[in-house]
Amino acid sequence: MRQLTINTFLTVDGVMQAPGGPEEDPTNGFTHGGWSVNYWDGVMGRNMDEFMGHPFDLLLGRKTYEIFAAHWPHVTNDPAADALNNATKYVASRTLSEVEWQNSQLIRGDVAQEVAKLKRGNGPEIQVHGSANLLQTLLKNELIDVYRLWIFPLVLGTGKRLFADGTIPGALKLVDSKTSTTGVIIATFEPAGAIEYGSFALDQPTEDEVERRKALAVGAR
Repeated sequence: MRQLTINTFLTVDGVMQAPGGPEEDPTNGFTHGGWSVNYWDGVMGRNMDEFMGHPFDLLLGRKTYEIFAAHWPHVTNDPAADALNNATKYVASRTLSEVEWQNSQLIRGDVAQEVAKLKRGNGPEIQVHGSANLLQTLLKNELIDVYRLWIFPLVLGTGKRLFADGTIPGALKLVDSKTSTTGVIIATFEPAGAIEYGSFALDQPTEDEVERRKALAVGAR
């Protein structure tokens, strides 16, 4: 079984829309594009190099594919560019008829079923970068094995969120965390099954317990 890992930039209030620039995704009048740019430091760069330093395939939604395809083929002398350009890229889109970035292929048919089929096949880790709409499908079908979340120290109050309405409740296990010099928390989680609910409320005592407490109170006088 191939591992599917998501790599997502988030604000503290969970917004993941357009972290790299205003032009990325102005959907629904979003005006905060580019909110991640001024937080980057060496710690984050090294962690990204580590994350992309082993073989992987990419699974992308249409918007992220178009952003990447317009940028990375033109970047030279950059290991990240080489890794992205050489990776096999699976693109989930209902509107594209072809994909021209090298080693790219469209996912046709039901996305959840096709991704599940990819995971059952042979190959390297499948990474998902950005792709807010696609992530909702992956979440609802419980197809994510690892959550690599870059949590930036700001709130926006509006925008597309990773864990949107309709997300299936579940527990997560923290398996790694680092903090950049700019306050970005890089946290890696794995699914940990169902949530175990409880309560801090005091248990209602039984009648026998009430009587025992009364007797003890009397004896203590």
